[in-house]
Amino acid sequence: MAMLTSLREWYEEDKQQALTFGVAALALLLSFFDVRPGAIDPAWVTVLLCGVPILREAGEGLWKRFDIKADVLVSLALIASVLIDEIFAAGEVAFIMQLGSMLEERTVARARAGIEKLVRLTPRTARLVDGDAERVVPAEQVAAGDVLRVLPGETVPVDGVITEGRTSINQAVMTGESLPVDKGPGDEVCSGTVNQFGAFDMRAVKVGEDSSLQRMIRLVQSADAGKARIVGMADRWATWIVAGALVSAAATWLVTGEILRAVTILVVFCPCALVLATPTAIMAAIGNATRNGVLVREGDALERLARADTVAFDKTGTLTRGRPGVRGVHSALPDRDGPALLALAAAAESRSEHPLGRAVVAACPEHGAPESFRMLPGRGVEAVVDGRRVLAGNPALLAENGICPSPDDERAAARQRAEGCTLVHLAEDGRYAGFIALADELRDDAADTVRAIRAAGVRAALLTGDHEEAARHVAATLRLDDVRASCLPEDKLRWIEEREREGRRVCMIGDGINDAPALKRAFVGVAMGGIGSDIAVEAADMALVRDDIRRLPHILLLSRRMMRVIGINLTFSLALNFAAILLAMAGLLSPVPGALIHNAGSVLVIVHSALLLRWHEKNV
Repeated sequence: MAMLTSLREWYEEDKQQALTFGVAALALLLSFFDVRPGAIDPAWVTVLLCGVPILREAGEGLWKRFDIKADVLVSLALIASVLIDEIFAAGEVAFIMQLGSMLEERTVARARAGIEKLVRLTPRTARLVDGDAERVVPAEQVAAGDVLRVLPGETVPVDGVITEGRTSINQAVMTGESLPVDKGPGDEVCSGTVNQFGAFDMRAVKVGEDSSLQRMIRLVQSADAGKARIVGMADRWATWIVAGALVSAAATWLVTGEILRAVTILVVFCPCALVLATPTAIMAAIGNATRNGVLVREGDALERLARADTVAFDKTGTLTRGRPGVRGVHSALPDRDGPALLALAAAAESRSEHPLGRAVVAACPEHGAPESFRMLPGRGVEAVVDGRRVLAGNPALLAENGICPSPDDERAAARQRAEGCTLVHLAEDGRYAGFIALADELRDDAADTVRAIRAAGVRAALLTGDHEEAARHVAATLRLDDVRASCLPEDKLRWIEEREREGRRVCMIGDGINDAPALKRAFVGVAMGGIGSDIAVEAADMALVRDDIRRLPHILLLSRRMMRVIGINLTFSLALNFAAILLAMAGLLSPVPGALIHNAGSVLVIVHSALLLRWHEKNV
């Protein structure tokens, strides 16, 4: 049933190709059973339909580029078979060679089908709101700052922020999430995602080529297995094998005087399986990576990742969520416990635009409103809450107002700072009230990811621009092998260069603009594609579409598996070729069975590579 479904899909996708193969196969069957409508062998139909394209490509390659590859050897085998009146053998060689080529194309197409859907999902139009009126315009005409309206069932045309309305968004195209995500004013939406229920208005932020969808499409379009160095090596081998085939066939003919043996050598010596061994495996691995939310720019990146022995993480936005959260509350007042102090701080900070202030408010949704509020840039805020004067900010703000914490409070604050926390100090009516400890929260999956990477025999390091205490706390929590804090971009570059001088190969994981030089310089660069900056994504070799670092161990083991598959493919194809050549030289193999054996090898290589599409390491 699955085979019938596959054949039906093939027919629907390319009816002309399917009909051509059908007619060619029928002609071969008629020739095999010696059914001849007239004096002409039906296999000539197969030779013309499948053999002529091979001859044309070989001729163009030789004439225009002097490109001696497999199609040259196949053409010689076809011509030789026709000259000795082995028309059925010529037709079978041509048919099976074209069939192998078609299978390769379909394997590659299936490998890339998931990511190429992004191109077709590009929104064509947008609903532009102009005052009380709205009009539909081409999506490419939307400018940053425009107000757009998205109705239920419509695709979000550009990246932006919801300004009015509540809805649920199907983000599967960008994040792989199966359930829609609730969105409201202030929430970000990405181009290519689908509005499920309510209508909403949004302000365009990233448009045209800067949108998330277009950025991913650019990565997809650059995924080219032909860039991998190992593919070039296979091609060079193929050239030498063609030359060796010609010499072997000529020598066998001269020694035995049997042209049939020489023709058989030409048939079985074609290095198709060798040439197919690498690109099919690379493209299948790229397809697997895409299914798991990793976009690979080029096959060479996977080849290099397989040899990486050190993974260097950025901290903020990579191992952490990139936003502060309340880790603890310390109250210095006997009449006010931790939750009450947090509620007081949230009320005082409720009008603040500072990230730390917003984090305090988010930690205590049920809070009062200040009667007055004043922002103090670089120090904190001053507010009146329930008739009490509240200060919330850094030690400088307290010092300006003559407020000092007790030695016990100082020791408590020092312990929190040693764990990498940032403190918001509070004072109430001139008394020190305590502090709120905030820190960038570790991702839930960070520890498991680092553990899996280390289990694969790869060292894990931390390179961060954050201060020493925060870096040391994260490194200790995740058991990282090395840590560098307060890093400028040039410091990260210097660390990578030092590791390279030691003979190590570094894979850099980052998300920010400051990581871009390191991502570019590293042996392999992996960017956080969702929250990562455009510059970081463009500098990297791969991007995590969902910002899901749990995919890192999988992609690391997948790259190693890909290299093993390539090694098996190359070994098998070479062994099969040489065994068939020896049989042909000994006269034990004629052109027809030789073509079957040789092309069966090509099909097995393709099928073996295609298994990578759904490969998954159970222990990841």
